[in-house]
Amino acid sequence: MNSRIHFIAIGGALMHNLAIALHQKGDRVSGSDDEIYDPSRGRLLQYGLLPEKMGWDADRITTDIDIIILGMHAKKDNPELQRALELGIPVFSYPAFLYEQSKNKIRVVVGGSHGKTSTTSMIMHALRVLGVEHDYAVGAQLEGFDCMVRISDAPIIVIEGDEYLSSPLDHRSKFIHYKPHIAILTGIAWDHINVFPDFELYVAQFKAFIERIEPNGSLIYFKSDSILRKLVKKCNVRSMGYDTPTFKIDNDRSVSVNFPLLLEHAQRWFPLKIFGAHNLQNLEAARHVIKELGFSDVDFLSAMSTFEGASKRLEKVAETDDGRIVRSEERRVGKEC
Repeated sequence: MNSRIHFIAIGGALMHNLAIALHQKGDRVSGSDDEIYDPSRGRLLQYGLLPEKMGWDADRITTDIDIIILGMHAKKDNPELQRALELGIPVFSYPAFLYEQSKNKIRVVVGGSHGKTSTTSMIMHALRVLGVEHDYAVGAQLEGFDCMVRISDAPIIVIEGDEYLSSPLDHRSKFIHYKPHIAILTGIAWDHINVFPDFELYVAQFKAFIERIEPNGSLIYFKSDSILRKLVKKCNVRSMGYDTPTFKIDNDRSVSVNFPLLLEHAQRWFPLKIFGAHNLQNLEAARHVIKELGFSDVDFLSAMSTFEGASKRLEKVAETDDGRIVRSEERRVGKEC
């Protein structure tokens, strides 16, 4: 049965993608915000979901609304939120709602201070090439994907797990909600110091994430990170560490990899379109996930030969005889979701 859903702070990168995904699924979606910029603005306009006017208005909140999804950009005293609470309408943060939509799926969650989007996009690319139906939620636009959130009847969901706060009413880290069956942690480097003012508090979020892994679940982690190694020693889940895989750079500066586990293909090199140690580490993490889902290393590496990288994540813009020009993610202060 389709629902009537209203987004408070619909303009966030994750929020507007979820709004579009639910609209495509057949739900009746509306939203509000006090400022919306491109690309969110243009995409909401394309789907008829852009609010007619900016700002908050309690009169938008009516008794026919089934669910409110509250973005981090809103404040606790938001008039629409206050009206929803008065009317007893269920209020979800983005991650809490996403978990409710994926309780019966195999949940793959990619966490860490860096490399989350690239690793998530690698897993999605491999699953698509391998013909595996899956849902997803990722924070950057990827080649070949119109919307960066998908909610369907697929048995698997791949989620980019963020450690930032969930909503004005829920100050837990977003990824705490997801309870992964397969978890990845790419590394820990102090971030979001505006809400985690000391390093110990920041690390505690990752400890809590590990503790939320489902029974019989698995943790895939970057073993060269000393903080992660300490956390993993204290956890009770099955864990496997990864590092930079064996690689070579060919005369045309293209990269090929050869994993030691490929015993039957010991001399076979798999060419890639990505480059850089961080991307290769992300690739190794994604390989472990695909293996956990029942596919071979050869299946995975063959699929990844066509992967060109996530937008603005070591993305090649141009190449000459003298080198490459790449574009990397721009860190901004602003909306988190």
